[in-house]
Amino acid sequence: QVRVVESGGGLVQAGGSLRLSCAASGKILSFVSMGWYRQAPGKERELVARITAGANVDYLESVKGRFTISTNKARNMVNLQMNGLKPEDTGVYYCNAVLRADIVYWGQGTQVTVSS
Repeated sequence: QVRVVESGGGLVQAGGSLRLSCAASGKILSFVSMGWYRQAPGKERELVARITAGANVDYLESVKGRFTISTNKARNMVNLQMNGLKPEDTGVYYCNAVLRADIVYWGQGTQVTVSS
């Protein structure tokens, strides 16, 4: 059984920083990719940042230059450093771990709230 657990959300003022962490545990060798999605109230879930096993990185256009994704592949961990936070970054952030195209694991989500 694979578990994906996020931590590090919270309440911060605009311009502040938060660091999200995610750890995947279980009988797994490695993931094709790990990443972060978010969902704001009334909106669809969207990809924020993703890093592949080959270290290719994708970012949502609106977070480029402010957010940085990093990973510890040996420990199946992925972090998201969020700087210069804006109220529009508010939402529930979900960690995503892709073992293969048809096997995807999700964490329970962590709330990020940015006040203006």
